[in-house]
Amino acid sequence: MCGIVGYIGAREASDVLLEGLKKLEYRGYDSSGVAVVKDGKVGLRRAVGKLDRLVAEVKKRPLAGHMGIGHTRWATHGRPSEANAHPHMEGGVAVVHNGIIENYLSLKEVLVGEGAKFKSETDTEIISHLIHREIKMGKTLVEAVRATVRLIKGTFAMAAVSEHEPDKIVAARMECPLIVGIGRHESILSSDIPAILSVTRRAVFLKDGEMAVLSRDATIITDFAGKEIKREPTTIDWSPIMAEKGGYRHFMLKEIFEQPRAVADTFRGLLMEESGDVFLDGLDMPAGSIDRIYIVACGTSWHAGLVGKYFFEEFFKVPTEVDLASEFRYRNPLVGKKTLVIAISQSGETADTLAAIKEVKKRGASTIAVCNVVESSLTRETGWSLMTHAGPEIGVASTKAFTTQLIALYMLALYFGRRSGNVDAETGVALIQELLRLPKKLEETLSVAPAVENIAKKYSHLRDFIYLGRGLNHPIALEGALKLKEISYIHAEGYAAGEMKHGPIALIDEDMPVVALAPNDRSYPKMLGNMEEVKARGGRLIAIVNTDDIEASQKADDVIKVPPASMHFTPVILSVPLQLIAYHIAVLKGTDVDQPRNLAKSVTVE
Repeated sequence: MCGIVGYIGAREASDVLLEGLKKLEYRGYDSSGVAVVKDGKVGLRRAVGKLDRLVAEVKKRPLAGHMGIGHTRWATHGRPSEANAHPHMEGGVAVVHNGIIENYLSLKEVLVGEGAKFKSETDTEIISHLIHREIKMGKTLVEAVRATVRLIKGTFAMAAVSEHEPDKIVAARMECPLIVGIGRHESILSSDIPAILSVTRRAVFLKDGEMAVLSRDATIITDFAGKEIKREPTTIDWSPIMAEKGGYRHFMLKEIFEQPRAVADTFRGLLMEESGDVFLDGLDMPAGSIDRIYIVACGTSWHAGLVGKYFFEEFFKVPTEVDLASEFRYRNPLVGKKTLVIAISQSGETADTLAAIKEVKKRGASTIAVCNVVESSLTRETGWSLMTHAGPEIGVASTKAFTTQLIALYMLALYFGRRSGNVDAETGVALIQELLRLPKKLEETLSVAPAVENIAKKYSHLRDFIYLGRGLNHPIALEGALKLKEISYIHAEGYAAGEMKHGPIALIDEDMPVVALAPNDRSYPKMLGNMEEVKARGGRLIAIVNTDDIEASQKADDVIKVPPASMHFTPVILSVPLQLIAYHIAVLKGTDVDQPRNLAKSVTVE
């Protein structure tokens, strides 16, 4: 998502900062900015849109100096605008920040009470005000940052400079990546490796709860209490292309492994653990005003909607239909003033989905977007938007965007469930606790990658696959088959397992691998029966089961074991091995994994 760069040394800081930001463009952004310190003054330049606009602004009004910080911003709090772009500056203190400050509203209220004037809609501006306040009380920049990180709650990677101390950059990390590059009489700071490689290949990776003080001749690492930490730099031997991909062979694989972070970022700051509520700022839609829900989407987003139907009907108890956006407006759907239409799109530019929303608005329906791109056409067209924080997804085949859509739909359904009274506080607390445990379970799930790669080697030569699932996992069978089709060009179909005897079973033979989704849920006994049917006809079974499974594992030719999760989150957990199966088979077949033939990331024409 957002990108941070900081530099101190003999070179012109603006040149290094702009080059570093260019290396981070692949992370995605909607605005950018740099702050350079010279002669006790901080010069600031910011721009909305592509980095070229910032480059032009700096060329028009140059910034001389040998120390500074820069940022590319992916909007979370506040729309993309020059005022909301980083760095933020207050009282000669400039700050850049990645992450989300969860208690920024309460901190802002205190600061406003003390006379602070805010110039943006962001949570980040809080940090510059807090540091400035501490400096006014006589603290050094390091002491002021240390005091500030004790006050803020949430996730952050930040860097700060001050006109009062023009010889150092102070940085801090909590659950967001931050790297210090150590050169000869110069230091560079970044949120990702590509930006430091033009200066040095010696790097120190900050850990949660650590700060760094950068100067020309030394870098000091401490914990938040000020205790110094000694850590030898790591030598980075990645090529520039490998660096952009985080060392992964393809963007798709990198994005698969980013899912624990993406899921956590999507729900972070929105869950009220004590009351069992979901905080969705700006959504003011009385639950009693809705008597029908339509979810409209295309492709992978449609599969997410199929899972969302279960959530809404369980938590909100309102009839919910899921429609392909490309078909929706051509069938004269029953849409009125008490209808809620939820549109799902990673890019927010999907032509069919936009057309569907424009049609239902004419009929008086309320609209919500689930989207990954702030200020996209869909978020502007709908009445309210719930943003997924997957970050930029470079691979055409969606992975982390899909799983974050599932989380967004879960939170929306729980929000309406609590508002309607269909979900009581005790149940709401339990459902939120399930969600909070999910990122850790996803990290455990990713450990199956080597086993999946070995299984892929056994089946990559075959031309047809069947995927079977029941209940909430039927849409995941559809999604698993789609992933394989998209990037390996193998014919694959997903089915509700109970429909096997109604036709698909005729396809089963020794050349037809069947991927069975068999977590230990309420449909597990039925899945065992479906697996027996496959084996009886000579089919080859790949079973995805829980770690403690016995029966399904004994029936399968190959087994992938994932950690158990609540029924609501098995779709997220099971998605990971299915993504990995598709990925490794595609690699073995030598296809273009990140840009498969005939496909585009955003379908912007009908």
